[in-house]
Amino acid sequence: MSAAAHGHNAAAWTGVTITFVGFAIAGVAMILPSVLLVWAGLAVVLVGGVVGKAMSMAGMGKQPSPHVYTPEEQAALVAA
Repeated sequence: MSAAAHGHNAAAWTGVTITFVGFAIAGVAMILPSVLLVWAGLAVVLVGGVVGKAMSMAGMGKQPSPHVYTPEEQAALVAA
């Protein structure tokens, strides 16, 4: 995977944004001693991971490279 294309898709941005909000909620909750709000923030972090993975599986993640060949295609390229 090239570093230039890493994470530049809707699934990655959405998952990271939701996770960031969850960490912010949990961080604020630690300052305002609220155990319930800490757990709510951590739940939002988990939701961010699930949403990012679901979006990736739905086709909004990194698409397979067109330059990856099966062994049969590689053999045909070498033979040509």
